Amino acid sequence: MLENQKLVAFVPIRDADRARGFYRDTLGLRLQSEDRFALVFDAGGTPLRATLAGEFQAQRFTVLGWQVRDAAATARRLSAAGVYFERYPGMEQDELGLWSAPGGARVAWFRDPDGNVLSITQMPETE
Repeated sequence: MLENQKLVAFVPIRDADRARGFYRDTLGLRLQSEDRFALVFDAGGTPLRATLAGEFQAQRFTVLGWQVRDAAATARRLSAAGVYFERYPGMEQDELGLWSAPGGARVAWFRDPDGNVLSITQMPETE
């Protein structure tokens, strides 16, 4: 039923100015629209609706993630832009914060200004 329909992603935010600065200026997403309810960004062709949610408890798990071609290069660029990568006990992460999953994916996690957990993932090359 929805297999051919366009996906819209949502993330809760508390402060439009902080979210705009992070998603637009730090992550480089294009701001498409803004009103008193949400900011809408273009995330690689998928609308990302940063919804003003007032007070909320950020989840401890990943709520948004990007599939990237080169996780190390992306992590370096994000770090240079001021993004801090999370470190998780029991997970062997390299100096950039990247974890190598058993299936070959490389993943790193970071948070937005409201504490939402975001990620970058480089999928393993297939032959």
